[in-house]
Amino acid sequence: MSDLFDFDQPPSLYAVMGNPVAHSHSPQIHHMFAEQFQLRVDYRKIQVDLGGLPQAVTSFRATGGQGLNITLPFKLDAFRLADEVSPRALLAEAVNTISFTDGDRIIGDNTDGAGICRDIIFNLECPIAGRRVLLVGAGGAVRGVLGPILEAHPDLVVIANRTVDKAVELERHFSSIRNVAGCGLDDLTGEQFDIIINGTSASVTDEIPSIPHTVFAPGALAYDMMYGERPTVFVDWAARHGASQTADGIGMLVEQAAESFAIWHDRTPQTGPVIAALRNARAA
Repeated sequence: MSDLFDFDQPPSLYAVMGNPVAHSHSPQIHHMFAEQFQLRVDYRKIQVDLGGLPQAVTSFRATGGQGLNITLPFKLDAFRLADEVSPRALLAEAVNTISFTDGDRIIGDNTDGAGICRDIIFNLECPIAGRRVLLVGAGGAVRGVLGPILEAHPDLVVIANRTVDKAVELERHFSSIRNVAGCGLDDLTGEQFDIIINGTSASVTDEIPSIPHTVFAPGALAYDMMYGERPTVFVDWAARHGASQTADGIGMLVEQAAESFAIWHDRTPQTGPVIAALRNARAA
């Protein structure tokens, strides 16, 4: 009998920690992944008080927890908490996936960049190689995905941010990988890009980043890392101003979760049915 139906064996325990975390689709996603392999998995949401991540992780591990996803605003805290981090987490200086060793060491990884690249390249069938890419924002979300995007061999990556110094700092940090430039939002006038990624949280408050509507090159993809119960205002705005293709962050969410699942279970789930299920549920 498979592990999914072997009730003599307790389910393996995982969770996502964040603040807020009630909106998270991660339990639904990981349970659908587990069903593909007939694994018994108990995946929970845990809201953590600001400053309380170390204690929360210790308590979770003590109750038999085997792995954690970490979401906002704790990815930098998780990076500092980890005893060992993967090269991509080290580059991002942020952790969104935690594993535990038998010796209670905390191993940190970052799957966000792999998630967005797989969604763009494979699900949306939009190559990054040879393209001009604009990343709007210079916070933790952009830092977490920038390395894998650069490693996908774009022609150019521009980071544009309201506070120019933050964009320039990311330029310095990632310049050893590939051609990357940091600038202010006003510097985008007259420039066009093939892939425009909104890495700000503006969509949470139904706002549009202050970028020119002329940034969309012919055939451009507009991608919002945020997602909600309906297409984001950035997605709607981009479609009205010349973007040929638009997408929100649901695909990235599922793809980065699949990367975490593979780290924990050594099995790579199919993501297409899960993305479709989430989008269908939103449309219902």
